[in-house]
Amino acid sequence: MTIPLRTLNDGNTLPAIGFGTYRLRGEEAITATGSAIENGYRLIDTALNYGNEKEVGEAIRRSSVPREELFVTTKLPGRFHGLNETFEGFRESLEHLGLDYVDLFLIHWPLPRVDKYVDSWRAMIRLREEGVIRSIGVSNFTPAHLERVIAETDVVPAVNQVELHPYFPQGELRRFHAEHGIQTESWTPLARKKSPFTNEKIREVADAHGVTPAQAILRWHVQLGTIPIPKASTAERQRENIDIFGFELTDEQVESISSLEEGRLWGGDPDTNEEF
Repeated sequence: MTIPLRTLNDGNTLPAIGFGTYRLRGEEAITATGSAIENGYRLIDTALNYGNEKEVGEAIRRSSVPREELFVTTKLPGRFHGLNETFEGFRESLEHLGLDYVDLFLIHWPLPRVDKYVDSWRAMIRLREEGVIRSIGVSNFTPAHLERVIAETDVVPAVNQVELHPYFPQGELRRFHAEHGIQTESWTPLARKKSPFTNEKIREVADAHGVTPAQAILRWHVQLGTIPIPKASTAERQRENIDIFGFELTDEQVESISSLEEGRLWGGDPDTNEEF
């Protein structure tokens, strides 16, 4: 299976779908990540605060897929915000992963009360220049946060990974990203907390294409131009989630799914949410 690539504003590329590892721990994380790679995933998403970087790194080492064919993402937690602190946090992640470099490094949350995310961004620019990070980006940033890092450093994030699913399509933020050349990534793309698979509109779209509700939602993400990062611990679900490039939704079907908008499901307001 050939997964399309998205070209970032720095010239690097990312696959159009990734594998999420949130809440995967221990041997399950190694097994699931290894299975995902075997099933065709090349974009692997983890974070220092997920507590599974060592397991993800182990799965990569056990894999027969060459390292240069994988796109590894990890994230900087709040306790390492600041210029020198970011260098320390990145070194810790790199040591856990057991890698020479990461493909994408993100600031996990902006933490505006702490007000050090611009300093962290400056550190990440330097790490990219040193070659230990291929691309740098952010996560859970609003247009105001993005405007500030751009204005103060003249470096536009390559990616912003945010909560995005049928109940929270993030239309305004996606338009801002498009205007500035920022790639949108979607965490919790299937909104499982809200049980979207039983939604009538989603089931209608899925039935029209002979696919599952999950596949219909993930295809919706692709056609919005976002990169979904679904998590699946079983090989069967992994194969189902990645098999979304053989059909195409109509504009009306995309709009039907987008019309389900209700708002955030996890209460993660980037202006107030704190993660250390």
